[in-house]
Amino acid sequence: MSQKFNYKENVERFNQVKPFTNMVFNLLFLCLALISLVPVLFVIAISLTKEASIEEFGYQLIPKVISMDGYIFLYQQANMILRALGISVFVTIAGTFIGVLLTTSMGYVLSRPQYRLKKFMTWMVFIPMIFNGGMVSSYYINVSQLHMKDSVWALILPLAVSSFNVLICKTFFRTTIPDALVESAKIDGAAQLRIFFSIVLPISLPVLATIGLFLCFGYWNDWFQSMLYIDNQDMYSLQALLNKIMNQADYLSKNAATIGISAAEMSAKMPKESARMAIAVLIVIPIACAYPFFQRYFTSGLTIGAVKE
Repeated sequence: MSQKFNYKENVERFNQVKPFTNMVFNLLFLCLALISLVPVLFVIAISLTKEASIEEFGYQLIPKVISMDGYIFLYQQANMILRALGISVFVTIAGTFIGVLLTTSMGYVLSRPQYRLKKFMTWMVFIPMIFNGGMVSSYYINVSQLHMKDSVWALILPLAVSSFNVLICKTFFRTTIPDALVESAKIDGAAQLRIFFSIVLPISLPVLATIGLFLCFGYWNDWFQSMLYIDNQDMYSLQALLNKIMNQADYLSKNAATIGISAAEMSAKMPKESARMAIAVLIVIPIACAYPFFQRYFTSGLTIGAVKE
């Protein structure tokens, strides 16, 4: 007992961080946090800067002339922005729900040692992580075979399942869910679906939050699927609309008829840079507000199973 006690004491002593080293680490992390925060402050500052000031002085962290023109312009395009926002919200919620359901069910099945095709299916999940069929084959299948062109499902299904997320779930379930718990439920007469939904998922909040956040970020920030599969501008997501504004400054001018002014007048008055940054701010705010509520589960979901005692 004494040797064991001394061993633990020595381990704790060697694992202690000296005050000077701790201060250096704190300063390093503070600098990294500030470096990460500066681009966000730049975007907010540009969104609050008058367009003429941007053209004259360029981008500045502290605006010389503060203006709400960018946000006023977005308010004038309320119908277009709100429609795109509604598409993004629906795709994010529906895609996250479907993705979490599919990913966790696949991960749970692959984590069961009694599953006969476990090894084969694990390789089937792992190989697409390294190699894939490419964009052309995906586009052909989704458009020609599944007929998802100009469909909201084209924004949801291609991103629903990721090999990386499935392997995270598999590791979590294998290292966290005791086999005895599953076997006792089987003895009580519970079917596999009952075990999964009533026993496994309720005690798997960390991995649910982790996969949910991965999917939520992916869906909310995605614009590429819209570019590939959506031609109808009424089905653009908010991110796709932002991409259109950033890469095609006259996009809103082409739709000036819906607002009631000429395209030339609209193009001349449009605060291009501040409007772009204002949309970026609107896109970031929902995710930034949601992340702190899931941070604790997110961290534990990533690290659990990484270290075995």
